[in-house]
Amino acid sequence: MTVEALPNFTRPARQRWKTIPADIRQRLLANVWCVQCRHEVTITSFTGTIKGGSLLLEGKCAKCHGDVARVIESS
Repeated sequence: MTVEALPNFTRPARQRWKTIPADIRQRLLANVWCVQCRHEVTITSFTGTIKGGSLLLEGKCAKCHGDVARVIESS
């Protein structure tokens, strides 16, 4: 997935996302906890913002379409 395909990222979130290697980005997107499914799922239709210095991805579960989120802390 290219950064250009992420129109719902804020500029700071997009810049942070670009610093993460592509293979790690794919692993992060495929390892999001869904409360409804009760296991890790892939996040879809997601947005990205910076909250409290961390990158926050919010989107939908690929299986049940419930709300999910992933926090990627800055190192």
